[in-house]
This record gives sequence, C-alpha cells and structure tokens, in this order.
Amino acid sequence: MQILCEQNITEKLFTLYNQLLAQHGNRKWWPADTPFEVALGAILTQATSWRNVEKAMDNLKNADAFTAEEIASISQPTLERLIRPSRYFRMKAQKVRAFVEHIAERPMHVMFTQDVPELREELLSIYGVGPETADTIILYAAGKPSFVVDSYTYRLFSRLGWVTGNYNYDKLRALFMDNLPHDVDLFNEYHALIVGHGARVCHKKTPNCQECRLRGSCAYYKASE
Repeated sequence: MQILCEQNITEKLFTLYNQLLAQHGNRKWWPADTPFEVALGAILTQATSWRNVEKAMDNLKNADAFTAEEIASISQPTLERLIRPSRYFRMKAQKVRAFVEHIAERPMHVMFTQDVPELREELLSIYGVGPETADTIILYAAGKPSFVVDSYTYRLFSRLGWVTGNYNYDKLRALFMDNLPHDVDLFNEYHALIVGHGARVCHKKTPNCQECRLRGSCAYYKASE
C-alpha cells in the first residue's frame, strides 16, 4: 500500500476529522460498560457486523455468562451456542476462551499498567488477537493512545485518493500514529467517525455520495461525475 497524501498530512487529517464530525456529530464509541466487555466485543466483531455482535452479547448477558469468570465456568459447546449470531462461532469461542485464560493469569488491570508498545505486544501474543483487536482493546478498554484502523478506513482513504494498493494495516495505522498527537479522545472519536461514515454514507457497493460532505475533495466522486 502506498500513501499518496505526503504533503501537509497532519492538516489534512484534522480537516477530514472536522468534516466527519460536522456530518455525524460525536459518536461516543465503543459501546461497553467494562474493559472486558470491550475486549469481548472486539473479538466477536471480527468479520461480522456489530448488529450480529449485539445479538451474541445479549445471549451471553441473558445466560449470565458476561464476565471472564462466568465464561470460564461454562462449557465450550455452550459458549459456541451463545455466540453463534456473531458468525464463525466455533473459532471465536476458542479465541474468547484463550483471552479469558490469559487474563486469569494476567488480569487486564495488570496488563494495562504497561506502555502501549509492551501492552500491544502482549495482546498480540494471545490466540485470536490480531492488530485491529489489540488496538481496539488498548484504545477503548485501557484508555491508551493506539489508533484503530479497519476496512472502513481503507475504503474511505482509497476513495479520497490518499492511499493506493492492497490494504496494509500497519502502514495505514502509521498514517495516524505518525501525524497526529497521541490523544485518546481524538483517536477514539476519529475512529468512531470513520466507522460511522462507512456504515451510513460511504457504503462498499453503493456509496451515498450526494449525502457526503467529503465529495468536494473525493477522487472517487470526481471520477464518477
């Protein structure tokens, strides 16, 4: 993946942030009450929509299997059944179990005392925790500045004409980490705005360009005129 917007990147990033904020308002994301709930949602949302995750989370709540200790006490077939709406439920049950087993030995509040690089390395060592999931846990559960990118980010930046080539998580994340102040609130809101924009406006197949405040500077929109 190649970064094409090499001039005034910080200014461009803040301009984009303000445009998204003007269109969508404060998103107040991630929807969770506890750090463990953030981590659980981050694992379950892999390769599925948040709507499906909510169904799985509701199943867990209703079954009184919503904490690490409660999940550890139920059987694997039961866990699979409860999280089935999140898709790939057998694999995700293994991932959830691996995370629960890890924090039984290394509680989240202990892990969270580390700086971002060390915490990220530990999270990535857990089965089922990839870069996006790790950064989600760091930002939304630990409250530490590690920017989260995803397919929505890549789609938006590709259409704007800021990046080209195949999706590369680390390069796209570095665009934010290297050019924005490491501020938790900024990273939190920015990521949430990009997700919201992708879900509401910049759809994968039929983007609603007429409703988009970014169309004046969007290469995709200009090419389609």
